[in-house]
Amino acid sequence: MSDAAAIVSAFMAEFDAEHPDADTLASYFTDDAVYHNMPMEPAEGLEAVKAALAGVSQMTSRGWEVVHQAVDGNVVLNERIDRFDMGGSEVVVQVCGVFEIRDGKIARWRDYFDMASFQKQMPGG
Repeated sequence: MSDAAAIVSAFMAEFDAEHPDADTLASYFTDDAVYHNMPMEPAEGLEAVKAALAGVSQMTSRGWEVVHQAVDGNVVLNERIDRFDMGGSEVVVQVCGVFEIRDGKIARWRDYFDMASFQKQMPGG
């Protein structure tokens, strides 16, 4: 396994915890990192990424399953299934993630998913 793949795999494993720790998640990122859920505005810079990840950690994680993962140098693509519990509702999101690794940390993370499907699963959706 390449270093880039190992970094992304370790990051994905953090979501096996019910409430992933935002500080621990943020430790995987460079100071100038960008996290972009493609249907939304990007979080730019480590503090913005940490704030976005704090929102994710508010949900109860039911684990993120990596279905396929491919590596090209410092770029890692993974197809995965993200599972959460929000207010008693199960949320299952099929995602394609793109990670760019620099100096052993995540510099860019883009997730592509269907926002309408996500919103329908939310409580009151």
